[in-house]
Amino acid sequence: MRSLVAGNWKMNGLKAESLELASDLAGRARSGAVCDVLVCPPSTMLSDVGAVISGSGIMLGGQDCHALESGAHTGDVSPVMLADLGCSHAIVGHSERRANHGESDAVVTEKAAAAHKAGLTAIICLGENAAERVEGRAKEIVTLQLHGSLPEGASAANTVIAYEPVWAIGTGNTATPQDVTEIHDHLRGELIRAFGDDGNAVRLLYGGSVNAGNASELLAVDNVNGALVGGASLKPDDFWAIVESGRPD
Repeated sequence: MRSLVAGNWKMNGLKAESLELASDLAGRARSGAVCDVLVCPPSTMLSDVGAVISGSGIMLGGQDCHALESGAHTGDVSPVMLADLGCSHAIVGHSERRANHGESDAVVTEKAAAAHKAGLTAIICLGENAAERVEGRAKEIVTLQLHGSLPEGASAANTVIAYEPVWAIGTGNTATPQDVTEIHDHLRGELIRAFGDDGNAVRLLYGGSVNAGNASELLAVDNVNGALVGGASLKPDDFWAIVESGRPD
């Protein structure tokens, strides 16, 4: 399966530095990328970054979306607005949204369904925290989040799953290949249970302190179909090294 490497810029980047980063990545992509590449800048930069990467093959995504198309929701961005700006993807259910904004699986389901309705691919994030990992509940937690966050109509064509153990996000701690194998193999089984044979075609991304040094090892793990990259996505050399670790088929 062809890998997807997605860069989540989070709440980083003013105009000048964001455009410089986008231009650098677009230049590399025009020379060829071995896998699919997606960048998710802050909503303030979606239009400008989209213009810079246009024609490069790099896709554009939003870091979140509201469950409704419009309305009295100050500060929120709807999936149709993302699509209108040229986005192809939207991240939903990131652990920072679940923790900082109290988003439940039900909320994530609504957002993913709205993304699908707008023609976007939803990247649904899952992951256990440190306490849950120590308690031996990692599989239980990601199973509950997976089935609780998948909307009706989800398929390999419109949905990507990203496993991001909370204890490894922005901490410098990275799950071992054995840890990743255990969870990704389990999630693959759950996707087959949910979708039948189509579950084999759903991309499973790993996220959590992915960097240029560990990407090759992590992306070589069975049932890892790419990466959702945080801090390293802000460094073009590091991010492109991760892209070059992806699989072309």
